[in-house]
Amino acid sequence: QEQVVESGGGLVQAGGSLRLSCAASRHTFSTYIMGWFRQAPGKERELVADIISNGGYTYTADSVKGRFTISRDNAKNTVYLQMNSLKPEDTAVYYCNTSPPKVRWGQGAQVTVSS
Repeated sequence: QEQVVESGGGLVQAGGSLRLSCAASRHTFSTYIMGWFRQAPGKERELVADIISNGGYTYTADSVKGRFTISRDNAKNTVYLQMNSLKPEDTAVYYCNTSPPKVRWGQGAQVTVSS
């Protein structure tokens, strides 16, 4: 069964940084565009960033552009989200999936940014 496992969340002060990791099954990882999504309390899940299979093109949402960077390591079947200059409004559960989502959602990684 295809699956993804997110890690690296935590509590950080505004202005700080975190790096999220997502390990995916080889079939999932090698074939699809991979994305990071987030869901804040009371809000719908939204796409934050995605990256094509060879890493040659990325998309980043306007709300995080210039602060978040998505990357992938195909040899490790892992996709990363480097988050810098974090703001309280970045507080959410962060998920990875194919983009658009095609596999079962993982448990997510809680990111909490204090002011």
